[in-house]
Amino acid sequence: MFDALIIGGGAAGMQCALILGSARKTAYAGDKKTGIIIHQKASHLQSALLNNALGIPPGTTGMDILKQGQEHLASTYPDITQIAKEKVKSVTGEAGDFTVTTNKNSYKARIIVVALGYTDLFNIDGLNEYLIPHRMSPAEKNRKELRNTNHLVKEGIYVAGTLAGWRSQFAIAAGSGAQVATDILTLWNNGKDSKVHDKI
Repeated sequence: MFDALIIGGGAAGMQCALILGSARKTAYAGDKKTGIIIHQKASHLQSALLNNALGIPPGTTGMDILKQGQEHLASTYPDITQIAKEKVKSVTGEAGDFTVTTNKNSYKARIIVVALGYTDLFNIDGLNEYLIPHRMSPAEKNRKELRNTNHLVKEGIYVAGTLAGWRSQFAIAAGSGAQVATDILTLWNNGKDSKVHDKI
């Protein structure tokens, strides 16, 4: 049983995982189990060149970020389970007891974060009913978002990044993932506003 299971390993999903990983040092998150399904066949990062993202050296490609993000997560927060080469097919259940079924396995989770791209190829049974046209993209591009209020689709299911309705900008997607992570930390901390900082 995962306490939080992230679907998607792009900017939003990986940033969410990093924040949750860094919270393992806290009393309220120390015993929480987090996983991330990092299937990346259709990530928009694959064609990105990140010259305008703070803290990232100019010339860094999105492919670099996808690879380095997994390595960063594995080396810094090895307790986060990375699940590769699986595609999510369905999400069933309710908050506290979801089942996420992929093309290869099934996983149980108390909370789910959906951090996939905003293309019209999105197709996950149990979540398709929340799809609406993306409000910040030209209609002719047929982008999608999951209907949400402050990243919350319904109790126990969060959405982050472009699929949450945000513009396709690396810094925005990463910030959305960080926001969702701190929302989850706040929930784990009995509703007390929570964030995690490392200090020198």
